[in-house]
Amino acid sequence: MQHIHILGICGTFMGSLAQLAKAQGYRVTGSDVNVYPPMSTQLEAAGIDITQGWGLEQLTPVPDMIVVGNVISRGNPLLEAILNRMLPFTSGPQWLAEHVLQGRWVMAVAGTHGKTTTASMLACMLECADMAPGFLIGGVPKNFGVSARLGDSDFFVIEADEYDSAFFDKRSKFVHYRPHTLVLNNLEYDHADIFPDLAAIERQFHHVVRTVPQNGLLVAPNDNAALKRVFAMGQYTPMHTFNGNTQSTVAHEADWQAHNVAADGSYFDVYFEGKLVGAVQWGLTGLHSVNNALAAMAAARHVGVEPIIACEALAAFESVKRRMELLAHVKGIKIYDDFAHHPTAIKTTLQGLRAQVGDAKITAVIEPRSNTMKQGVHKQQLLEACEDASQVCWYQPTEQGWSLRTLITPAYPQHHCFENLQALMTHLIQKAEVGEHIVIMSNGSFGGIHQMLIRAISGTR
Repeated sequence: MQHIHILGICGTFMGSLAQLAKAQGYRVTGSDVNVYPPMSTQLEAAGIDITQGWGLEQLTPVPDMIVVGNVISRGNPLLEAILNRMLPFTSGPQWLAEHVLQGRWVMAVAGTHGKTTTASMLACMLECADMAPGFLIGGVPKNFGVSARLGDSDFFVIEADEYDSAFFDKRSKFVHYRPHTLVLNNLEYDHADIFPDLAAIERQFHHVVRTVPQNGLLVAPNDNAALKRVFAMGQYTPMHTFNGNTQSTVAHEADWQAHNVAADGSYFDVYFEGKLVGAVQWGLTGLHSVNNALAAMAAARHVGVEPIIACEALAAFESVKRRMELLAHVKGIKIYDDFAHHPTAIKTTLQGLRAQVGDAKITAVIEPRSNTMKQGVHKQQLLEACEDASQVCWYQPTEQGWSLRTLITPAYPQHHCFENLQALMTHLIQKAEVGEHIVIMSNGSFGGIHQMLIRAISGTR
């Protein structure tokens, strides 16, 4: 039995890769420094041993292959030992491409926002059509309960990330995947730690567009300026466009459209090439969710899933953990966990909730801890992103290069800033009201504030 050892195993991508390797019969071990659910519990359930830290004992005996996550940089003691001893290593995307994706019909979902949810919708549509897809998704779709599986067919759905592959391979992960069906949800500037500007990201997106065959399919919105620039570099594959924004002047030009959209996005009719092909009534909210659904339906149709079946799958879709996940409803207060960490994602999430709850109090609790946020790239957009919240509580991450307090002015009295988690907790508890909706937004664990707040409000701490 071949042994692979994964460095950075608790990341969503690497942890999912570990589960796929285990299912293929490899002996899988790994190491990391940040170990927390849901990935840690998934790995434990799969019987995968995790070592805390970067001790050199992990190389005894020497694994057959070492898969190096992109969180590992030169100077890491374990990596330096691997290089000095000339041990075999590869990147996660490369290993996945060679050992899982080779020979399969890859359906990749890329974009700045909505990748996880759209990929989950797509996997559910194929599952509903009895196509038993494999998948690797950067989150846990509740309909499946795991972030990855091999599947029992040639179809494989993958969330295609534009982040770099490894310390030695600065191409975006998705360049390795060779998709036959490629969804490009949207494109904005992000990942300021590795991309100097939007043009650099557009170039990477065109690299993956180049790999889609002529008998494949591109799926994209018809109103995204950055993606139009990507396609202008060269398009070799047929495309289906989508647009669920009925207020847009170009929405009627899209191949896939949503009509009769409810104010909160909980209902819409689906049109393809001008014909009504189905209707969706579901538990998700917001125009961004409607667009994600249209994109997934377009991709699913490419492999033979009829729109009516796709609509049935959406009606049963339970979303993804940490994507507006309702954690608790205690003493008349609803507490949600959401992964949003970019101004656009924050804005669309809060807009969707506002349309759903009307005039009810919404409190956004935000930890802007992504590398892009820490550099202050989007700080001028943050106040506007939160305009649908009644109250905004900002938590200052450590090692941030600018102060969130610069956002707080007399013109925005509903905004508050905290450097101490307990002070933030005290404020939330003192201001809590029956009927309030508290949305906790972070792409990390946020110090466990979710369960701390639930226990405090319910009086069980």
